[in-house]
Amino acid sequence: MSPRPDRDATAILQGTLDMLVLQALQLEPMHGWGITERIEQWSEDVLCVGQGTLYPALYRLERQGLITSAWHTTENNRRARYYSLTRTGRTHLAHEIKDWQRMSRAINLVLAAAGA
Repeated sequence: MSPRPDRDATAILQGTLDMLVLQALQLEPMHGWGITERIEQWSEDVLCVGQGTLYPALYRLERQGLITSAWHTTENNRRARYYSLTRTGRTHLAHEIKDWQRMSRAINLVLAAAGA
């Protein structure tokens, strides 16, 4: 039986968090908790984004002009900051996805050649 990785220890590959956050925001504006929930759901609970990792990424993306934020009331009647993808963010995401697909294909080719 192979060991199951500890969920808390599962780290997102370096450099991919920003792309995943932008992808999560592509459908609709959402607050931080919603972003983490969406990433976990889409990854079938493999990727776990902690709040201490998410918020620095959100601030960085906002400084870069890839997302914007505004305060709104949640469905639970609480105030939360909602993040939205900008036009620049959509363009950036498209480039990031293309680069990721190219890189992951190259890695898969190497793994296949090595018989892994």
